Amino acid sequence: MSVHATARITAAPDGRGGTALPVLESAGPLALRRTRAATGSAHARVTVVGAMSAPLGGDRLALEAVVRDGAALTVDAAAAMIALPGHRAGDEPADHAGYDVRLTVGAGAVLHWLPEQLISVTGSDLRTRTRVELGPAARLVLREELILGRYGEAPGTVTSRLTVHHTGRPLLDQQLALGPGAPGGWDGGAVVGGHRAVGQLLLVAPEFEEKPVAPRLLGDTAVLTALSGPGALVTALAPDARALRQVLDDALADMYR
Repeated sequence: MSVHATARITAAPDGRGGTALPVLESAGPLALRRTRAATGSAHARVTVVGAMSAPLGGDRLALEAVVRDGAALTVDAAAAMIALPGHRAGDEPADHAGYDVRLTVGAGAVLHWLPEQLISVTGSDLRTRTRVELGPAARLVLREELILGRYGEAPGTVTSRLTVHHTGRPLLDQQLALGPGAPGGWDGGAVVGGHRAVGQLLLVAPEFEEKPVAPRLLGDTAVLTALSGPGALVTALAPDARALRQVLDDALADMYR
């Protein structure tokens, strides 16, 4: 039986220089837990804990986060998310799984969206969609990491789309399809080139509007590019999850303080 569930987070200023969580609503496999933020941080911190195996084929999961004007929120995860095959009825193909993330960041608010890796397992078919709406002077750190298969196995199919609007105007809209159900060439030199880990780091900050980052290579398989607006994007390939995280962490430490 498939699962349909939407979890919700709302962060708001608490009137004392910090951030409260008036809404923290878990659902299905998405269990939300308030966890301790760094000492002296004004951020509230929420950790997503997997309450069951998900997403499986046929599941429709969603996570919504609203950061109200002036609030600051960090969302991370306790473990990687594993996309698994769904149930097949006879010769019928299994239905795909869906995972939608909807993020709204108000004026002068801050969101650090730092989930763990998504692992695409052989036979799975996952379609993810992340939509972000940013207000004036909002700050965003958003990390996405995809691992193509567990150790020694081929990946499933995954389609991922990221759409970001800043003050109502498009800042970034891109889609990536990988795995046996993707268009031909996804594993060729022009896309992943045999690498098993694919990731990106999106940074949005007011200072990037006045002083865009200088595009540059970050090693042999990563690049930093400036967006048309207050944003910068790091795109990276790596042989494994550990190497990918190192590239993204180094870029974040260098550009965002």
